[in-house]
Amino acid sequence: MAELRPIAPAFVVPGPSGVAVRDRLKHLTPTDEQVLRLVGVHLGALASADLKARCADGLGHCAGSWAARKRELTVQSSARWAGAITKASHDQWALARRGQADHIRDLEAAIATITRRLSQPVGKKGTGKEPGGYRSAREWFAKSRRLGVLQDRLQRRRAEQQAGRVRVVRGGKRLARARHHLEAAGLTQAEWRQRWEAERWFLAADGESGKRYDNETIRITPDGQASIKLPAPLAHHANAAHGRYVLACRVAFAHRGTEWRDRIEANRAVAYRIHLDVQRGRWYITASWQIPAAPAAPMSAALAHGVIGVDTNADHLAAWRLDTHGNPIGNPRRFTYDLSGNAEHRDAQVRHALTRLLHWAGACGVNAIAIEDLDFTADKSREKHGRRKRFRRLISGMPTGKLRARLTSMADQSGIAIIAADPAYTSKWGAQHWQQPLTTTKRTTTRHDTAAVAIGRRAQGHPIRRRTAPPPAHRSDEQGHRTVQAGPAARGREEPRPRIPGPRTRPVPPGRGANAGDQNAQHRPERSAEHMQLTLSPKERLKSVPSNRPIGASSWP
Repeated sequence: MAELRPIAPAFVVPGPSGVAVRDRLKHLTPTDEQVLRLVGVHLGALASADLKARCADGLGHCAGSWAARKRELTVQSSARWAGAITKASHDQWALARRGQADHIRDLEAAIATITRRLSQPVGKKGTGKEPGGYRSAREWFAKSRRLGVLQDRLQRRRAEQQAGRVRVVRGGKRLARARHHLEAAGLTQAEWRQRWEAERWFLAADGESGKRYDNETIRITPDGQASIKLPAPLAHHANAAHGRYVLACRVAFAHRGTEWRDRIEANRAVAYRIHLDVQRGRWYITASWQIPAAPAAPMSAALAHGVIGVDTNADHLAAWRLDTHGNPIGNPRRFTYDLSGNAEHRDAQVRHALTRLLHWAGACGVNAIAIEDLDFTADKSREKHGRRKRFRRLISGMPTGKLRARLTSMADQSGIAIIAADPAYTSKWGAQHWQQPLTTTKRTTTRHDTAAVAIGRRAQGHPIRRRTAPPPAHRSDEQGHRTVQAGPAARGREEPRPRIPGPRTRPVPPGRGANAGDQNAQHRPERSAEHMQLTLSPKERLKSVPSNRPIGASSWP
């Protein structure tokens, strides 16, 4: 029997540490749009040149080179614009380094898998955890050639990592590749050029606490007036004092508008970003700021009213409500979404599904949602699953990271705690122990539904296995009413069940529990007198009453 991996304990996911809200810049004049385009193009060219200089520095970057780059940018823009551009270049370079390290790890894992499979005989079957040999000599030869390609690629990437060289595309690698496949992307050359230029603009500025309305570069007053500090070469377009341009529109953040207004009135830092949606022809502004991470709720408080277990799938969320004892309540729920289409459509689908899930949790009065702690970054590689292209596409399309991050952010406003549970064996054990008992003539329970039950029970600290009764042939002779729920180390597991005080729910004569724990009561050939009286029918008990007792009197002392 294969050894099972240890199960990690469940934990409450900490809340978000930042906030981002967006509003549309409506009623912009043609002059406003022209000024925004000019500023975006000018600052975008400076950002591209600065990113190129930062990548050229590599690991030899220091504070002196940073200051020199910032001084050069200040002459062509302003001190604050220069600071925003250099900071964005540093963040982009650091992100590329992290992606480079992940790519190297993927190459190492692929090489190890191919090497292990090449060392095994052709046609050898694999096990549940270890893949076997390749199916044919032809496939073995092809993989041996691919091994050489991956090793050469790994060698080059390691050399680049040691030299501090990264690969960055301002505007996005996916959009850059779409230039060579315009028909597949559904774009013309002019449409692609508009998107490419808009993505390479730079209209973003970080806030600065203590300054007036928290941001001197892109400023928004509490009444919604938006203004921009123009770069030095474009200062002649200013329509306000100190080289500023005031937009004709008014900004009003519908979501968290009160929190944003309180923040800017206290002169606390808020970062702004202006961007153009080329498809819709609309301008948007996004405000973001940091918030102190709220302390995670205690596990006992989060699970006080039960939990909703959620199983994440490629096209839906399977959810089931559990009580405090881990028993499923009601019927399972399914929240579907469609992840085809562009990124905005996929994000909207996930958001709507999570909204319905949170509304259902609020209606049930549950304070916690248990979700799998999924991470498919190491399990969707081409070498791990081989010919299973459909399965690789399936797990690649599951929005694991984005779904968990958005659920945490949305649940923070609803007062619902998110509990991350280890996903190991939840689908297998859930179907093994819960699918048949939860299936009725009016309800068909799927593996996804039972996986939600398993996830919820694991979050509560209960085992996934159900309570199982003894064999029917020995239920009354040896084991009695006991089950295997109590472990051998449980104190008092062989004692009788405690009597629950209160009104009786069925006609049990007084004194019934006096000898309930007496083993004589469980011995069939020689039963006690009290137990014998309980087994008599009403007519036989009436006959057993002494003749000198008046009719209608109680037959029990």
